Amino acid sequence: MLRSRKRWAAVATALLLSASAGPAFATDSYEVPLHQAKELPIYAAQYKGKPGETCASIPATKDGWHFIAPGSPNEVSFVKLTVKFEPGGEQVITVFGPPNENHAYAASEPGAKLVSAVALVEGTTGGGKKLEWFNLSHTCPSTATTEPTPSQSSTTPAPSTSTSASTSPSSSTSSSPSASASTSTGPSSSTSTSPSSSVSSPAPSVSASASGGTTGGDLAKTGSDAPVGLLAAMAAALIAAGAFLLVRRRRSGAQG
Repeated sequence: MLRSRKRWAAVATALLLSASAGPAFATDSYEVPLHQAKELPIYAAQYKGKPGETCASIPATKDGWHFIAPGSPNEVSFVKLTVKFEPGGEQVITVFGPPNENHAYAASEPGAKLVSAVALVEGTTGGGKKLEWFNLSHTCPSTATTEPTPSQSSTTPAPSTSTSASTSPSSSTSSSPSASASTSTGPSSSTSTSPSSSVSSPAPSVSASASGGTTGGDLAKTGSDAPVGLLAAMAAALIAAGAFLLVRRRRSGAQG
């Protein structure tokens, strides 16, 4: 019976030791801030990695972020990483690596900014010293080419004005004085002069008409601008002078 009591005492002691060991293990993880916290918000373009530096399996359509908990990977590791992007919101990361669990990766939309980051880590550096912060090693900005979204565009054709001005002034002035004279052997003499002028534009059109309504009938146009009446008077004077000379010669011949 004494032996059984000793056995139960040993079991109880073991249970107590295991219960006390649980909280001790839980306290091994602790929270550390981002080393670049004073620079927040941060864009991926500000920490672009050097040639050859990658962001694990983060696709090229996203901005990749690579975080490191400094120290030996055999001594220090991430337990949980909480980051927040705008846009994108908060992400909680619990899977780490490669190559070790002191490397963590996050993905954001292209051009998003990191506004906060905090990590839960476990382990210590050489000498049993806890970490003071974790570091943003580098980023991998998106390299994907965004296809342009087709958009409808309305094109208003420029007004086209064609002006064709054709001016062909055609002006014709015809002034043809037409005179009609009628003389009679009687004591009276009638002379009629009617100048006629016709102007038409644009089609040239010349019309001239002269009519004399006298008892002597119509006289044809002589083609001269001198009045027919004057010519007739001069002809009569010449005839009278010729008759006078003829009579005078006859008289002189009779007297001689």
